[in-house]
Amino acid sequence: METAFVFLAAFRAFPLSGYARIEVKLVKGPISRTLRGLQRNILAGIITIGPLFVTYLIFSFLLKYLAQAGLPAVQLLAAFFPRAWFGDPWLQPALAVILTLAMLYVAGRVTSLVLGRQLFGLFESVLERLPFVAKVYTSVRQLLDSMMAKKDSSQRVVLIDFPIAGQKSIGFLTRTLSDTATGRPLAAVLVPNAINPTSAFLQILPTERVIETDLTMEQAMSMIMTGGAVGPETIRYAPEAENRSISPSTSTAPQ
Repeated sequence: METAFVFLAAFRAFPLSGYARIEVKLVKGPISRTLRGLQRNILAGIITIGPLFVTYLIFSFLLKYLAQAGLPAVQLLAAFFPRAWFGDPWLQPALAVILTLAMLYVAGRVTSLVLGRQLFGLFESVLERLPFVAKVYTSVRQLLDSMMAKKDSSQRVVLIDFPIAGQKSIGFLTRTLSDTATGRPLAAVLVPNAINPTSAFLQILPTERVIETDLTMEQAMSMIMTGGAVGPETIRYAPEAENRSISPSTSTAPQ
């Protein structure tokens, strides 16, 4: 037994011969190449399938809530027709989506008419008298109006110093306001988080510290969603002294 331990200790003391090293290299070479190939192909697959998967998630999310919104009306209609007409499991959700889209179209069509706008204004005046509903509805309505406003005389995609001075972040100018004490014009800028723009920071700062960019909303959202990997080749990134700042007239939100 002692002789075996002495033999193993002596074997470990001697380094591998040249032939053994060659065998180890021959084994490691194909394995490393195979692992690199797997990694490269998996990353290529993620880059290829990733946008399609995200698009699928967004559309499935929208279709799910469209179906949930119109499903009660479809179930109400199903009570007046034979059960066999609505027996397929996919038929009711499909009809619910179509019905919801039709209702949205009719609502938009009606509000585009003079009488429709008057009726909708009356409906809004009733909502504004409800204590809690008025705050939520007004805030959401102003946000949607600001996001859907056409970019005629203002550039809503801006750069600001965030999170510290000297580091620029992409933001969206939501409105301008003024300081009650000094009358200094201020800007409200929404700074979304990269990759996950569902959460954001609201920054209120002087308008001279806001830099206009030449980015469109689509380009800005592409840069935010991809962490800057997708975007234009150039961007306006000049100091305040060399760049035009936001003026109070560029507010796009309803006052």
